[in-house]
Amino acid sequence: MARWRLALGLAILAALAGFCLLLFQPYLQNWRFQTFLETVAFEEGRASQPEAVIQSDVVNQAARLGLPVTSSQVRVSRNAQGGVFLEVRYFVRVDLPLYTVDLHFRPSAGVR
Repeated sequence: MARWRLALGLAILAALAGFCLLLFQPYLQNWRFQTFLETVAFEEGRASQPEAVIQSDVVNQAARLGLPVTSSQVRVSRNAQGGVFLEVRYFVRVDLPLYTVDLHFRPSAGVR
């Protein structure tokens, strides 16, 4: 009887590990995208660029990372000191066996 319990426990642990592996990729891509946003927000020459140019750079980087981001999901604003604040809202759909989950992300960078 103890062997069945051990086998069942190991099967549950393996299922949880597989679930974590399936969700790892979207979170890794979000982390890379967040790093890019921080670079853009604090870059010296970005404060003088038009918001549309910054927005298109953000959308292009998201496309390179395979993230489903459109220009309407990117918000670019400027603060009183001339700095840039970026905020992006998007979701990634992950199809798991017998279940589909939408992971919602909201990376942002800059000074408000």
